[in-house]
Amino acid sequence: MVAINSLCVFCGSNTGRDSGYVHAARELGRLLAKERVTLVYGGASVGTMGVLADAVLDAGGSAIGVIPEHQVGEEMAHTGLTELHVVESMHERKAKMVELADGFVALPGGLGTLEEFAEALTWSQLGLHTKPTGLLNTARYYQKFLEFLDHAVGEGFIRPADRSLVLDGVEPETLLDALRRWEPLDGQRWKPVE
Repeated sequence: MVAINSLCVFCGSNTGRDSGYVHAARELGRLLAKERVTLVYGGASVGTMGVLADAVLDAGGSAIGVIPEHQVGEEMAHTGLTELHVVESMHERKAKMVELADGFVALPGGLGTLEEFAEALTWSQLGLHTKPTGLLNTARYYQKFLEFLDHAVGEGFIRPADRSLVLDGVEPETLLDALRRWEPLDGQRWKPVE
C-alpha cells in the first residue's frame, strides 16, 4: 500500500463542454478533503483547477498551489489556498509539485495537463520517483490516449511494464484506491523494449 498524504492533480484552466468534468473535479475535491489528503495543484482559480481547489477547501481540506509568477499577474492565482508557492518558471512549478506530492492524477484537460502528466509519468519510467500516476477517465475523455499507449506497446515503443505505470478509473474513489494499491516495479528505471 502506498501512503497518499498529498496528491498532485493536473487539470485544466477551462471547464470543458461536458458538465461531468466539473462534477468529477468537485467529487475528487470532496474525497480528498474527506480522506485528509492534501491537494497539490497548479494554483489557479479558473477552470477545473479552481473548481477542484474550492471543493477541497469548502469541505475543510488543505490545498497547496504552485504557480509561475507570470500567471499571478493575470489574476489567475487562487487567493484562498492553504499555501501558495509562487515560482519563476513552469519547470520549477513541475519540480515543486513532484516534491510535494505522493502521487499524481490528471483530470480531463488540455495540452498543459497532458504535458504535466506525461512528464510525471516519464520521471517514473526513468526511476526518478516511485509514485503512482493515474488518469480520471471522466466521460471516457482519456480513452483514445489509453488506446494510444496500448498501440505504442504493440509497436515496440513502450514496454508493457512501463504501460502499467498508467492507472485509470472513471470514479475518484476507485482511482484513489488504485493509487494506494499500486506497487512500484522492482528496480524501476528505463530499459529498452526487447
